[in-house]
Amino acid sequence: MADGAAPVLDVRGLKTVFRTRGGEVHAVNSVSFHLDPGELLGVVGESGSGKSVTMMSLIGLLPSPPADVREGQVFLDGRDLLKISADELRDVRGAKIGFVFQDPMTSLNPVFTVGNQIMEPLVRHMGLTKKQARTRAAELLALVGIPDAEKRLDAYPHQFSGGMRQRVMIAIALACDPDVLIADEPTTALDVTIQAQILELVKGLRQKLGMAIVWITHDLGVIAGIADRVMVMYGGQVVEQAPVKELFANPRHPYTRALLKTIPSLTGERESRLQVIEGQPPILSGAPTACPFRARCAHAFDRCSAENPLRRAVDGKPVGRGHDVACHWDPEAAHA
Repeated sequence: MADGAAPVLDVRGLKTVFRTRGGEVHAVNSVSFHLDPGELLGVVGESGSGKSVTMMSLIGLLPSPPADVREGQVFLDGRDLLKISADELRDVRGAKIGFVFQDPMTSLNPVFTVGNQIMEPLVRHMGLTKKQARTRAAELLALVGIPDAEKRLDAYPHQFSGGMRQRVMIAIALACDPDVLIADEPTTALDVTIQAQILELVKGLRQKLGMAIVWITHDLGVIAGIADRVMVMYGGQVVEQAPVKELFANPRHPYTRALLKTIPSLTGERESRLQVIEGQPPILSGAPTACPFRARCAHAFDRCSAENPLRRAVDGKPVGRGHDVACHWDPEAAHA
């Protein structure tokens, strides 16, 4: 897609805070990104980096209280989702944005058949009759690769394997032909064979349906095979963003570099043992005033403790449209 074309989703300066007995937790700090039509954006970072909270903030899936989406704009079809009513937002969740959660066993209702759970958004958002919705539900189950789709509509979630339950979740998310599909680590709980099947399924559905996808994961290896662009998060912030090939070939943030060194090599070229990132993620008890990665970074210097770096372009393109990084250290300069 050409630079400057209108994104299907445009997020600007998102801030989300959790109020707790111990004080405020600043979980999402001025996150900005866009999603182009038909694009697959990979969102990467370790647990606690803010990936899931960011995406759930967009569409009102966080309980409030304790969550407070304090600032930002989230544009979809020209509307700011943070300013519309709760009823309008529910309609957006079903019809415009589909969400696939990490654990299908806890996301599916155990007391309703799979068919009823797929039919619900079809009746509510698409205005279909129950008969029409059942026909469409069977088509959706077949689309995501579940055999004997018509018969399986009357089965309950516990009668499906983990991989099949995740396929059901994808069918529900696709029911109303959404513009955007957000997949929150949908393969984490599955074994590697089933994980590969789900990844191939999503790639095929993307080609067939042309939807835009946000794929949240902690696994850069997964992102390498499916994403167009990657957004790396740490400490509730975007620390690097780039086209996927550029990110792997020329990582600029020390955190991104450290993540890449934790990926096993299948070529036997790695000379040493897999590396680990020493230390712990930051405690997000206040608005950031310094680089969140500084305590774990081998390249940190005085400025890192005094000033939280802003995202800056690496390749001359506007921030968000090419390769950008939020880091004071420049690997090509004297600090390298």
